[in-house]
Amino acid sequence: MVLDLMLIALAITLDPLPLMGFALVVSSARGVWKGLAFILAWLACFVAVIAAVLLLTGGEPLPPRSPPGVAGLVAKLAIGIGLVFYGLHRRRLMRRADGAPAGAAAPPGPATPEERADEVAKGLDESSVWAAAGLAVLVQPWGMVAAGATTVLEANASQPSTFAALFGFCLLATASLLAAELYLVFAPEMAQARLLRLRGWLKGHAQQAIVVICLVLGLYLTGKSLYQLSG
Repeated sequence: MVLDLMLIALAITLDPLPLMGFALVVSSARGVWKGLAFILAWLACFVAVIAAVLLLTGGEPLPPRSPPGVAGLVAKLAIGIGLVFYGLHRRRLMRRADGAPAGAAAPPGPATPEERADEVAKGLDESSVWAAAGLAVLVQPWGMVAAGATTVLEANASQPSTFAALFGFCLLATASLLAAELYLVFAPEMAQARLLRLRGWLKGHAQQAIVVICLVLGLYLTGKSLYQLSG
């Protein structure tokens, strides 16, 4: 369980979309407070999901061969396959964009998650910290959070090490945002400028990062779930 949680948390913290949204949030008025609201809402999502799973299981790991245990593995398998297909879909979009003639307009299509987050984040300058908190919920990588939830089904709440693992999951999944917020607190002007430059760089490389993260995590979850189901 611990290894799976840490891998999922690493994938979440490396996801470029939340950091891109966070960079826009902290570059607006009262950026430090909006960044804090963003992080607290981000963490609240993890805590709510973990608490819901522990309440559902009563804090006891599901027996591997019981119907609920098998259902949990099937859910994790479905999430893994979904991440793989999503990664392949984003790769196909990336290759289509790369193959377009220079100067040609991009073909019309549904807005990407990055574009939808941009539209919300750009209106934050005159809004409250509650809007920043709402953006954190919007850019949450819910597919990976769901993968974490299926892993928490194996948690044994009677062991202190379980809570250490869950705390480590929340901390690692938030590490990039926490680092950016601390940088902003101690060097606000420099941090804002560098975060905006980082966002510009991420905007040009987000597709590649999302493809790699989704394919690696999706293949890992799919392979492990199949192994556990067949074992």
